[in-house]
Amino acid sequence: MSALGADPGRELRTALARSLFDSGELNAEWRMVVETVPRHVLVPFFYRQDSSGEWRRIASEDPGFFAAVYSDTALTTQVTEGIPTSSSSQPSLMLHMLDALDVQDGNRVLEIATGTGYNAALLSERLGSERVYTVDVDRELVRDARASLNSCGYEPVAVAGDGRKGLTGGAPYDRLIATCGFTSVPPAWIPQVRPGGIIVCPLGRGNARLIVSDDGRAEGRFLPGGSYFMGVRSEGSNGQIPYPGDPAEINTREAHVNYLDVEDDGMWFALSLALPEIAWTHEAGMDGARTGGRLWARDGSWACVQGREVGQAGPRRLWDAVERAYGWWKGRGCPERERFGATATESGTRCWLDSPGNPVPDMEA
Repeated sequence: MSALGADPGRELRTALARSLFDSGELNAEWRMVVETVPRHVLVPFFYRQDSSGEWRRIASEDPGFFAAVYSDTALTTQVTEGIPTSSSSQPSLMLHMLDALDVQDGNRVLEIATGTGYNAALLSERLGSERVYTVDVDRELVRDARASLNSCGYEPVAVAGDGRKGLTGGAPYDRLIATCGFTSVPPAWIPQVRPGGIIVCPLGRGNARLIVSDDGRAEGRFLPGGSYFMGVRSEGSNGQIPYPGDPAEINTREAHVNYLDVEDDGMWFALSLALPEIAWTHEAGMDGARTGGRLWARDGSWACVQGREVGQAGPRRLWDAVERAYGWWKGRGCPERERFGATATESGTRCWLDSPGNPVPDMEA
C-alpha cells in the first residue's frame, strides 16, 4: 500500500522485523507490515541528550541516524523548553499493543496520540488508510505527521484535537488504541467503540486491554510488560507535573520501607494504579547507584527519601501512602501486571486485582 521509491532503510528495516519476529515480539502478519513501512520517513529526525544535558537534533545526514531509527528503541521527537513532549515509541512495545488490539480485516480503528504518524502508518498498511483515524492535541505534530504519511502513500484521517474526547466523526470504531499515558480511561471513548470492540490503553505503568460491552462498560486485564509513555497533555502544555520546590517546613521520620524496595517493577506498576498523578525523580550517589528520590503532586504535596530517612510536606503525606501501597502489594504475594485489571464506565475507571470484586484500595484513606 505504501509508495516507496529509493529506500535507504530497507535492509535495516528488514533486519529489525526479523529480529522482532525471532524474539516473538510480532507475528508473521505484522512482520510484513514492519518490513514495508519506512520508519525513517515518519521519523525524519530525533533528539538525543548529550553529556551536558543539551538536546541535539539527529537527522538523516548524521552518522548513526538509520541505525537508531531501525533499532528497537524509543526516540524523542519533540522537545519543548528542554522537556521531551513527544516520541516515537519503542517498536516492540508498539507491536505488542497492536497484537493485543487484534485488528481484523474491515475494522475501523481510532488512534489517540498521532505523534510522528508511524503507528498510524502501520495500521494503514494493515487495514487501508480509509479505516484509520488518528487524533493529537498538537496541531504542528498532526500537520507534520500528515505530510509524512502522505509521502509514504497513506492518507488516514488525521485531526488535531483533544484525544480524551475521542473522535466522533468515524464512530463507532471496532478498535481504539492510545499511545500516550493515562491514569483513567476517558469516558467519551466508551460509547465511540462498538460492543465487542477492543480498547488498548496505557494506564499507569501498564497497558490495559478492555472489551466494550453493550451496557456501557469496558473491562479487561493488563498485558504483560511495562508501559512508559509520555502522559496525555492539553494544548500548550508539556504534560509535566510542575515541581513545587523544596518546602521550608518538612516533617521528618524514619522510613519504614526502603526506597530500593519500592523500585521493583511490579511495585512501581501497582503504585501507579494506587497513587496516580505522582511525579518522581531519582537521586544517586557518586557511583551512580540510587540512594533515594523525591516525589510530588499537583496539590503541592512533597516527599524526599534518603536512605532510611523520609521528609514530607504539603497537604498529603505521600510517602505514608507509598508505604501503605507497598504493604498491600507485598501482602498479596507481589502480584505481576497480568493479575490486575480495570473496569471503565462513563462514571470512571476502577482497577482491581484478580477479579472486579477486589478493587485496588484507596491508599490516601
